[in-house]
Amino acid sequence: MSGQRSLPAYDAAAPTALAETTPGPALAPPWRRAIRTHALAIILPVAAAAFVLIVWEVLVRALKVPTIILPSPSKIYETIVLVFPLLMEHSVQTTGESVLGVALATIFGLAIGAAIAYSPIFRAAIYPNMVFFQLIPKVALAPLFIMWLGIGAESRLVFAVFIAFFPIAISAATGLATVDASYVRFCRGLTASDWQIFANVRVPFALPSIFSGIKIGVTMSFIGVIVGEFITSQSGLGYLILFASARAETAVIFASITVLCMIGLAVYGAVVLLEILALRIWGAPYDAG
Repeated sequence: MSGQRSLPAYDAAAPTALAETTPGPALAPPWRRAIRTHALAIILPVAAAAFVLIVWEVLVRALKVPTIILPSPSKIYETIVLVFPLLMEHSVQTTGESVLGVALATIFGLAIGAAIAYSPIFRAAIYPNMVFFQLIPKVALAPLFIMWLGIGAESRLVFAVFIAFFPIAISAATGLATVDASYVRFCRGLTASDWQIFANVRVPFALPSIFSGIKIGVTMSFIGVIVGEFITSQSGLGYLILFASARAETAVIFASITVLCMIGLAVYGAVVLLEILALRIWGAPYDAG
């Protein structure tokens, strides 16, 4: 009609062209996202711990809590500096026995875990008994190890291995037994032997589960050594904690616990680094990257 204005023709490609020319939010490079993720993984726990320590310090000072009941973080730090040589002297025994305990527990745990994963008869005979012993409070068994092995380092070491190997064995058995069956069938189709399948398929895919068990074993090994030092030892951080409690030196107790936590974190971190290295060298493809 002559008196009406005609509408412009609709161009179906216009929205697409507009979307292509409109700048969107730029994605950060992968390395920058990885740095941000790892930074948050470090910053958040540190910030939470710092917040707890600040609140602890403020409350102890505001309420004037006696040091014998609860020392402030600053008092604990002063005590660590004051008795640092003594703490290091006692740390050597505790650290050495704990690391050796988790190493032996790893050897025994991997062997038993592999046997459980590969032998139904062994699994049926051993696994229920392992669960039964796991349900028994471990501290109740410590005096038996002392009666059997004496008051030396042997009883503490065997007790640490005893309580640390169970999570390693179960994690190893679970990881080795839950490998995707398609990979195993593919390797058998290529005429691979059982050992080749174990070394090149089962173990690489089971590494995350194995190292999860080892991480738990680290904490259990330290617990076993400390309990043994409470009962029999004349040295070590466990003995120092017990000796300080008898003298009502609460600050020394907290200082010993703090050093013990630092050592435990260092050993745990070493296991994490070993896990990263093992996954990159030997791990399954989805774990290597």
